[in-house]
Amino acid sequence: MTSARAALGSLVFLVAAPGVVAGLIPWLLTRWDARDGVPWPLRLAGTALVCAGIAALLEAFLRFVVEGIGTPAPVAPTEHLVVGGLYRFVRNPMYLAVGAIIVGQALLLGRAVLLAYAAVFAVAVAAFVHLYEEPTLARRYGVEYESYRRAVPGWWPRWTPWRGRG
Repeated sequence: MTSARAALGSLVFLVAAPGVVAGLIPWLLTRWDARDGVPWPLRLAGTALVCAGIAALLEAFLRFVVEGIGTPAPVAPTEHLVVGGLYRFVRNPMYLAVGAIIVGQALLLGRAVLLAYAAVFAVAVAAFVHLYEEPTLARRYGVEYESYRRAVPGWWPRWTPWRGRG
């Protein structure tokens, strides 16, 4: 796969997956209608989570194009295992970023329905990772992935970056 195709495929997948999960569905649930009386510290925390989530998501997607030479989409996987950037701290930064965006929206808008949606998202993602993604990566990248998997936590980031390949 060329870098241009990887970039285009990743952009399409960014809109189709995180765009729907962290954009369209929260909008359908809330119409971006903020509740009155949301304390400013919650709004500030929500804004910080949304901004941090977007930044992390974009960095992770870029990493798939540049380092992996592929996309996060299962139909167009990377040629190389992605282990740089945020992936040095945690194996699932994209899912964590999307979850942060949804929780941030919940705080910003004062909408509990988005917290419930974030919980459903977390359960679905954890099941997908356990049942499909990890076995697929183990088959595709073998010993390299198993070494990475042992060194880098899936959901709770390391304090220091992993210094393995990448």
